[in-house]
Amino acid sequence: MPQLTVAPPSPQAKPLSSYKPFWAKRFGPAKFLPTTRTEMDVLGWDSCDIVIVSGDAYVDHPSFGMAVIGRILENQGFRVGIIAQPDWTSAEPFKALGKPNLFWGVTAGNMDSMINRYTADRKLRSDDAYTPGGVGGKRPDRAATVYSQRCREAFPGVPVVLGGIEASLRRIAHYDYWSDKVRRSVLTDSKADLLLYGNAERAIVEVAHRLAAREPIEQITDVRGTAFIRRRNDPTAQGWFELDSTEVDRPGRIDQHINPYMGMSEAAAEQGQSCALEDAGAFDPLKPSGDGNRLGSEVKPIKLVPNPALQRKAAPVDATLTAVATAEVPAENAAPAHAHAHEDADELEAPASSHHDANAHRSGKLVLPPRDRTVIRLPSFEAVSQDAVLYAHANRVLHLETNPGNARALVQRHGEGPGAREVWINPPPIPLTTPEMDLVFDLPYARAPHPGYGDDKIPAWDMIRFSVNIMRGCFGGCTFCSITEHEGRIIQSRSEGSVLREIEAIRDQVKGFTGVISDLGGPTANMYRIGCKSPVIEAACRKPSCVYPDICPNLNTDHGPLIRMYRRARALPGIKKILIGSGLRYDLAVRSPEYIKELVTHHVGGYLKIAPEHTEQGPLTKMMKPGMGAYDRFKELFEKFSAEAGKKQYLIPYFIAAHPGTTDEDMMNLAIWLKRNGFKADQVQTFYPSPMATATAMYHSGMNTLKGISRDARKGERVDIVKGEKRRRLHKAFLRYHDPNNWPLLREALMAMGRRDLIGNGPHHLIPTYQPATDGTYESARRKNSTKAGTKTSVVTVGRVARGGSNEPAPSRRGGKQAEHDPRDLPQVSSRRPKPGQVLTQHTGLPPRAGTGPARKKPKPR
Repeated sequence: MPQLTVAPPSPQAKPLSSYKPFWAKRFGPAKFLPTTRTEMDVLGWDSCDIVIVSGDAYVDHPSFGMAVIGRILENQGFRVGIIAQPDWTSAEPFKALGKPNLFWGVTAGNMDSMINRYTADRKLRSDDAYTPGGVGGKRPDRAATVYSQRCREAFPGVPVVLGGIEASLRRIAHYDYWSDKVRRSVLTDSKADLLLYGNAERAIVEVAHRLAAREPIEQITDVRGTAFIRRRNDPTAQGWFELDSTEVDRPGRIDQHINPYMGMSEAAAEQGQSCALEDAGAFDPLKPSGDGNRLGSEVKPIKLVPNPALQRKAAPVDATLTAVATAEVPAENAAPAHAHAHEDADELEAPASSHHDANAHRSGKLVLPPRDRTVIRLPSFEAVSQDAVLYAHANRVLHLETNPGNARALVQRHGEGPGAREVWINPPPIPLTTPEMDLVFDLPYARAPHPGYGDDKIPAWDMIRFSVNIMRGCFGGCTFCSITEHEGRIIQSRSEGSVLREIEAIRDQVKGFTGVISDLGGPTANMYRIGCKSPVIEAACRKPSCVYPDICPNLNTDHGPLIRMYRRARALPGIKKILIGSGLRYDLAVRSPEYIKELVTHHVGGYLKIAPEHTEQGPLTKMMKPGMGAYDRFKELFEKFSAEAGKKQYLIPYFIAAHPGTTDEDMMNLAIWLKRNGFKADQVQTFYPSPMATATAMYHSGMNTLKGISRDARKGERVDIVKGEKRRRLHKAFLRYHDPNNWPLLREALMAMGRRDLIGNGPHHLIPTYQPATDGTYESARRKNSTKAGTKTSVVTVGRVARGGSNEPAPSRRGGKQAEHDPRDLPQVSSRRPKPGQVLTQHTGLPPRAGTGPARKKPKPR
């Protein structure tokens, strides 16, 4: 059997700056990438090499995907044009820039088009933050598919390369919340030639140069971070070792039983071998030894010693060994070139030069070829669409193959018979190095919307215009979040100098800058330059999270680089304040009290957002979030350092309703915690099953995909799933226990749960016994974009909707004229602003301040 091999560090990739520029580099960078033929003429272009079609308005800023991809391709010497939010009802708008010389680049935009268009309750949104004026309806549903088809229609024969978040999350058969069924890979629906998932700078640059060298796109099948439909008789498909993972509960390897009546030489002869030592009589105690004695000096008493193999298993695992646990050989007649992928088997990776032992299935270990030539066959689309258990299994395997250091390729069949197609997904892209991150963010962005939009406001741009992204990726592994599936869990950080240069660029170039940077963060505020202590361990790791159930001992938790950056950034001339608006991973922050002190003293504008998501262990274990003990420790440090700084500051916790694994009792306990701690949520987040997320697989299958998947109820864990409008309403109502419109529903639920003790008019009760003058129906706290037509303000903020738009004071809770406020009552719905300290909102993150004037009738849109 081959020896265990040392796991190499993450595979190396060609640096972005090492490619020879395309000939069009001579044109130089454009102030804005052209969107019309007139703009192309001004630049002296007769055609575009690449045309990017996007569902977002064109904002030339590194927070917008089309701008990043366009500028990195421009940096490589390609002429790139932009078609933003085209009219998809015909192919004519897609011809605006002429025929691309190399390929179409298609993206739905910074958001999945379905999440952008619909609420978590599947209700149509009336606006779009990525459109000028915030107008909704400027992109189609499933925009990636629609745009790809129109590009094909406009110029047949031009390759279509699909990218963006929508393509990333739909690269494989996936559960679609809006149609409540499993849909095919977006590759099969869009008929794109190639799909790029994740942050695709590395892949798009390689693909562009290979197409420019006249390599057919059908032959570009070896780029990491890509997916494609494998053609029949594709020569590049030869030489791959396939692991069969199309079933669960399949029996594993069966080792041959030893015949106790058969000698060693006889057992060896049965396998076509011989035992030379036994044939020579080495084990015969009666045979004379070398000194002529029958029982010579070599004969020793029998000793019982520990089994070295068991000792090795009990010892800490050497992180330099590539012990992988994802394959089992079928029980009967397993061929060495085909195995059954499973999560619980022992597996060794052979060196590339090793030959497979024909009798490997007889041993306790399975020897596999190198991972870069291994592909795992997932259950087919037809299987996962009809069998929720197989869907959960496929999702689990997909998430196990996300580390660029050890991930293997995946293949999934779509269709049956001669028309079947194989969707092939290559391993994830190699993360960008710090110099490459600097290259991407230092490109000559205009940092503004295209001037063709005039004075129209683009809400998404207004939100981030004064913010700086310092890193990518997240190793938190929250099951409801799709960041890991898109950006990966390895943190990619910019250099300090690059970040400071961007702050200076905002100060000097962006109109309206007042000296305040609104955010210095990323997917998480405090993961900058944090990662695994050892590249070798990082390359071998297959854990979905570095901080759950506890922070990994191999994780570097030093916040020193981030603290130094904060200090240098706020010392820049013209910078008055730097705020941290990104969500904070507080269980990580408590490892560095110095960081919390720096944050609280200088970078909190009175309110800091954190996301415990829940208080109960049931849902927290399904979310892979820490318990409330970490929250309490952080809160203690936050309040301590705020007091030392002489500041009155608040934590704004966020919670999720209706997450898989959440019972009605869990939500009731969360509501009790909220009331006990004085929180009254203005806006609540209901679980939104986004494609490919682990929690979405739980939602669809009813199984805990964080554990092994089995049809045997004794092995697989079932999860409580919150489905149906009434139950989802109930869970949201618990988060908004203080809203009188929710009280009838909560009373009914509490009585059914046997918790009448929580109904009463005392301060320890959750809801009162009386019902104020409201219609008693449910009214969710939604943003402006999902309120009733004609409603100008939030019912929670000013309470006018329930009173038919009247500005009259709210009626008394006990009838008659306006009564004085009863301290036992919950706050009344009033047209005036809440009293100071009375309400702590999640919508704005701002508790009311003393001395504020009356609310304006038409608040400015956010």
